[in-house]
Amino acid sequence: MIYKEEIAFKMAELLLKIKAVKINVDNPFTWASGLRSPIYCDNRITLSYHTIRTFIRQQFSAIIKEEFGNINLIAGVATAGIPHGVLVAENLGLPFAYVRSSKKDHGLGNEIEGIIETGQSVIMIEDLISTGGSSLNAVNVVKEKGGMVKGLLAIFSYGFQSAEEKFVAADCKMFTLTDYPSLLEFALENDYIRKTDLPILKKWREDPENWYLEIKN
Repeated sequence: MIYKEEIAFKMAELLLKIKAVKINVDNPFTWASGLRSPIYCDNRITLSYHTIRTFIRQQFSAIIKEEFGNINLIAGVATAGIPHGVLVAENLGLPFAYVRSSKKDHGLGNEIEGIIETGQSVIMIEDLISTGGSSLNAVNVVKEKGGMVKGLLAIFSYGFQSAEEKFVAADCKMFTLTDYPSLLEFALENDYIRKTDLPILKKWREDPENWYLEIKN
């Protein structure tokens, strides 16, 4: 769920302004999974803008204070969640660790870099929620290490119902600074997309796997 509506629109504005989010109905993007999509999100670009990464840090810190209270540790999800997680941990004066996408195939074979102690309350930092699978895998890794994951924060979510259901099933609170519906609303009001694009863009979120085949036909 989004943290606050006004924050969601502001974050959408910033992402569109720096082209961290690109929307193209006429020439869809191809994701690494092979999925065709009218939207592409690369939140790593936010790191190049001091005011934007500061805004993200401030909002993440505010969510933690207002929604979770005392936390012992911030854990980033590799790779894009690491820098924002470090900034939040520094801002709150907390320890930091991060979860790899897979165990190292050399050395100690670590899946977690940093120290997570049994019983520590943890907030996870992610940049993007799509299907929710990789994020929740990282949550489970921290839990297996003994950490008590209180929630996960992300910059943006596509808002897939299946992802939201996964977080509910995992009993993991999830907050995002903005999401797909908020982004589309802002984009339409500020001429980033055409009014005729809106039904097509909404259809993609409802059925992303079959969307491209439908619009081609």
